[in-house]
Amino acid sequence: MNLYLRTRVAATPAEVWQGFTRELFVALAPPFPPFRLLRFDGCLRGDEVHLELGAGPLRQRWTSLITDNGRTADGTFYFVDEGQELPAPLRYWQHRHLLQPAPGGGTYIVEDLEYRTGSKLLDRLLWPAVWAQFAWRRPIYRRWFGGPAGS
Repeated sequence: MNLYLRTRVAATPAEVWQGFTRELFVALAPPFPPFRLLRFDGCLRGDEVHLELGAGPLRQRWTSLITDNGRTADGTFYFVDEGQELPAPLRYWQHRHLLQPAPGGGTYIVEDLEYRTGSKLLDRLLWPAVWAQFAWRRPIYRRWFGGPAGS
């Protein structure tokens, strides 16, 4: 299942790239499920991010590896995280982060992700929750990087 969200902010792609820090990552966490950041290396190829989701006996680990990062000819910064250890029911996770130059200035922060559970029905049933988890980020991005002109 795929999800694609785009948020415009005032900062340049280079400024947004520099702002993808541990502090931003923690700020982006939605209120549910409970979340604890165990490790955050950064957003460069080979870096890892380790999370613990849930509480008590329902805790599950989520480990992601940054498998690619760079800058394209048009000035887009990007990095890709892929799930290595995923909480049930997820079996596959790939999240492409694109920081694209926006016409007239600023940046489009793009969340382009693909996930699978092993069941197409369950993938579809999870889609609203996955969408909500990433839509939650939009106002946070705008607080950190400024809202687009005219907003």
